[in-house]
This record gives sequence, structure tokens and C-alpha cells, in this order.
Amino acid sequence: MTKKIRIGTRGSKLALWQAALVDEELKKNDIDCQIVIVDSEGDQRQDKPLHEIGGIGLFTRMLDESMRNNKIDIAVHSLKDVPTVLPEDIVQIAVLPRGNFHDILVFKNDSDIIEEEVTSVIGTGSLRRKAQWLRKYAHHTVVGLRGNVQTRLRKLSESDWLGAVFAQAGLERVALLPGKNYIVLDWMIPAPAQGAIMITARKGDAQIGEIVGDLLNDVTTEKMVAIERDFMNTLEGGCTSPIGAHAQLNGTKVTFRGGVYSIDGSNEAVIEATGNLTDKGLGVKWAHEVLAKGGDTIIEEIREDLNI
Repeated sequence: MTKKIRIGTRGSKLALWQAALVDEELKKNDIDCQIVIVDSEGDQRQDKPLHEIGGIGLFTRMLDESMRNNKIDIAVHSLKDVPTVLPEDIVQIAVLPRGNFHDILVFKNDSDIIEEEVTSVIGTGSLRRKAQWLRKYAHHTVVGLRGNVQTRLRKLSESDWLGAVFAQAGLERVALLPGKNYIVLDWMIPAPAQGAIMITARKGDAQIGEIVGDLLNDVTTEKMVAIERDFMNTLEGGCTSPIGAHAQLNGTKVTFRGGVYSIDGSNEAVIEATGNLTDKGLGVKWAHEVLAKGGDTIIEEIREDLNI
């Protein structure tokens, strides 16, 4: 292929790390690339929580538009930030092998206080993390925390909070994971597709789609995150909704945890399930099980709380 592939990305350190990974992998195969930075609405507006400024697609719309205007050829995304239904003219061409999917608590002093009946303050900009934290620690206070990884770590250091919740993969990828002061929250169900990276292209750009897809797509990750995103889509939840889902392949079996939470943590509808890899519609099936367990009522409450 003689054409230089222009790789579109947001400008944060983490987004640039992801784009550089794609650039490196393509160049290993003698494909010439150029990284193009495109500011997203989510990066430009950090004064309010995501759900108040139209969270679905907030980090992807301007990259989509840059592709339509032929300014970039492909876009690299954190898959958990991508709407479950893509625009008609934009297609997924690859999902890279998944990184760490866990959430972690980065704490400042003593983590033992978490289990004590003491009111502590935790920072997070995610309704999912907030809801699950309050479900487990109802006596705590959760405050909003927006910005890139570096900004959020700085805000934590300048605060009097006990800690803040981050995606472990994000901190690992930009070499900011603390040496000791963090706890893996293995009880917290991650966001659908957390730790995965997606590449999109224009629908009509078949050559680029085939080349990049053949080189970079990881089939196992693609199948697992598809189950998680089908689950979220069926629950009618956007990327800012308090919905968690994680599918993992063990041989030919898919193990799954997923659920939806009241924003204040007062209620939940959660399942753990197992299915066969060959089964169709697992994400949809498991979403309906969650709805039948009271998830439908929780979803209605969320819509009322968020005015949607």
C-alpha cells in the first residue's frame, strides 16, 4: 500500500499512547503512517459531568467528522467511550488485544480506613464507579472528577479525599500507576469494553479496512467486547450510564458478570452467567435477565434522574 495512513486521535497522553501503538504495529508491516490530533468535545468541556453534556459520543464525534472531511483515514478510540451504535458511514475495522480491565482505587494515605465506619470522600467522574462504590460503601461521599489521567491525579493530590477510582489500564499505559498506593477493585464490574482499543474507518474505505483489520484485529477480544456492548445497548445505556459488563473466554465457555445500578447505589440488578462461545445473542439474553431482575425499574429511575 503506497498511501500514507493518517491516524486520528484525541490529544491526551493516553490517547496518544494508543495511537502510537497502532502506528508502531502498522509500521512493522511497512505501512507509512502519520498521527493527526483531533480535539474532542469531551476534552474541551471539563467543567461538568459527562452525563450533563451529552456523554454518548462526546469523545468520538469530532474524529468521525474528521474522517468524513478526509482529514484522517482511521481513528483510534478507547472502546468504552464509543457509542454502541456507530454512525452509518463509520465502521469498526479492528479491536486490539485487551489490556487490564480492572478499576483501581488510588489512595493517598491509609487504605485501611475504607473498611471502617468513617465517612470518606472518593473522587470519580463515572456514574458506574460512583454507583458501585456507594453500593458497597453507602456511608462514603463520592465527588465528581473530570480531566485526563494527569489532571485527575493532580486533583487527587491537592484534595483532602481518601482516594479516587481509575481504570488500571489507563495508568499502566502512561506509566503513572503508583508503586504501592492503589488497590485493585476486583469486586467492581468494569465498563463494557474497558481496557480495549477500537479502530474505525470510513465505510467505503474497503482497502484500509481490510489491511488494518487483517493486521491488528484480535478475534477473541472482538467477540468478548461485542457481548458486553450488546448487553449495554439492550439495556439502553450510554457510556455514561451506571452499567457494568465483563465477558471472558475460558476455552469454549464465556463467563460473564453484568448489571445496572441506581446512581446512589441503593439498588442493583446483577447477574453472573456462563454460555457457549457458539451461542448467538449472549449479550442480549443476559441483558433481558437483568431487566427481569428489576433492571427495568432501575433504568427508568436513571432516566428520570438524568432527565433523558
